[in-house]
Amino acid sequence: MEPAKKQTATQSQKLMVFVLTMALYGLATLFTELIPKFQVGIVEFSVEYFLFIPLTLSMLFDPLSAALGAATGELVFSEIMLGQFGGLGELEKFITVTIGVYMAGRMVKNPQNTKMVGVAAITGTGLQLLMGTVVDILKVQLAVEDFEAVAGLPESVFATEGFAFLNDLLFSGILFCLLPTLFLVPKLYGKIEPLLGMRPRDKKTGLGSINGKVILGSLVAFAVAIGAEMLAENGTALIEWEAEWAESGTALAIGMVAAAVVAIIALIAMKSSAGKGNAERS
Repeated sequence: MEPAKKQTATQSQKLMVFVLTMALYGLATLFTELIPKFQVGIVEFSVEYFLFIPLTLSMLFDPLSAALGAATGELVFSEIMLGQFGGLGELEKFITVTIGVYMAGRMVKNPQNTKMVGVAAITGTGLQLLMGTVVDILKVQLAVEDFEAVAGLPESVFATEGFAFLNDLLFSGILFCLLPTLFLVPKLYGKIEPLLGMRPRDKKTGLGSINGKVILGSLVAFAVAIGAEMLAENGTALIEWEAEWAESGTALAIGMVAAAVVAIIALIAMKSSAGKGNAERS
């Protein structure tokens, strides 16, 4: 009986996962621009992101490729394609999304374990939101960003940012991250991996647990994200620009078409690669 092997992916397979995640998540972030926000009292309901896409792919494929693909897709399609780029200010979101998705993907050894999939999905989402909240609080505490305090509440920045964190986690986090991931991972498990010629992940073939090296690397990356955001807020954003047609309907349509085309090409390439792999083995 052949011993189980780790779910290792070749560089070409990792590239395909990266491109597919980039295109799908980029398309999703553009779609959120079309969804209106509405407010009930002090509570604002808005769809911040469809993070279930990279979360699902990170739990089925290589987590780092999916994480980097998600962060790149948001940067390319919902920022640059819409005619705007914030320089160093974009690094904070890039890093926090990467860390959140990567950690979620590493937590899942067996995608058939729906309990662990749910825990990983909400943990990855919460981690990404929490890091963003910490950065926003630090910007106010270190006086690099103005903040309109609430009368009678000296530490109102903590209350305001904390409420925003819980609001996003309980609304977008559950409806557009946790629940779709819980549905898609078991549905796609064992069906999508053959497109890349990979064995489905399980307890034996899955990646190793999150260790001290991963945690240390994430902390260092988060520190870089904080530093980059502080520099950007202080006027050192380096390359920063905004086109006249920024966020226009035309730019949004072009971005969505471009993301869809890239996704289709990636899927065709995956299917073709899998077909060649099967032919070589037979």
